[in-house]
Amino acid sequence: MWASVLASGSEGNCTFIQTKSKKILIDLGMNNKYIVEKLAELNVSPSEIDYVFITHTHSDHTGAMKQFFKSNNPLVFLDEKMLPELPFLYEYPNLCFENHEMKFDDLTIEIFHTSHDAPASRGYIFKEGDSSIVYVTDTGYINHKLFDLLSNHSLYIFESNHDIELLMHGKYPPWLKARIRGDKGHLSNSQCAFYLSKFIGPNTKQVVLAHLSKENNSPEIALETVRSGLKDNNIEFDNLKVATQREKTDCVKV
Repeated sequence: MWASVLASGSEGNCTFIQTKSKKILIDLGMNNKYIVEKLAELNVSPSEIDYVFITHTHSDHTGAMKQFFKSNNPLVFLDEKMLPELPFLYEYPNLCFENHEMKFDDLTIEIFHTSHDAPASRGYIFKEGDSSIVYVTDTGYINHKLFDLLSNHSLYIFESNHDIELLMHGKYPPWLKARIRGDKGHLSNSQCAFYLSKFIGPNTKQVVLAHLSKENNSPEIALETVRSGLKDNNIEFDNLKVATQREKTDCVKV
């Protein structure tokens, strides 16, 4: 199993996962042309996509869906509560509203709730054999009840949205700063480091920091803060990379 983050940030988000038998996308943000181009760089045709998993309905995660589904017919996984904000899906024939663990051949998918200002927002864990990928962005916090479920996986694609100082001294209006920092907002670099210090285990090979704010963060600050936070929590782990808005990451094999 391997993964490549095709786009990550406030303009759009999309991640590709290849298992032994399935080709998967998480979210369809950006635009259809961009996604098709990035898939081509991986030698993948859009028509080969078997499954699309939606984390939530905000446009930076769903903006390319309508166009993508005009030419392709993957099975789409989402919560039924998302439909009113994605009305074009009422006519789409290939939806799955499963909210529990699913198994397809050797692939197991677990769904967990995130805390964001969008209906039924969620994250995913993909497992194949001894390999596993956790995908979690767009959440204001992570419930302690999920810690065991989210611990000791092979790859984490994990939100590291903002630097607190940059956000609070930046140009955003007070209401937006409060939203971002709130329990239904986004994880800061420091929060990212704290949660990863609880989750990283012997099986963890790689962490990809995702959904960085263009205005309130930078790859350098995110990496420095997370590394420092892990060290402060006695976690010796430095295999970190940053997903960016308009360049796919290298393929991460787990």
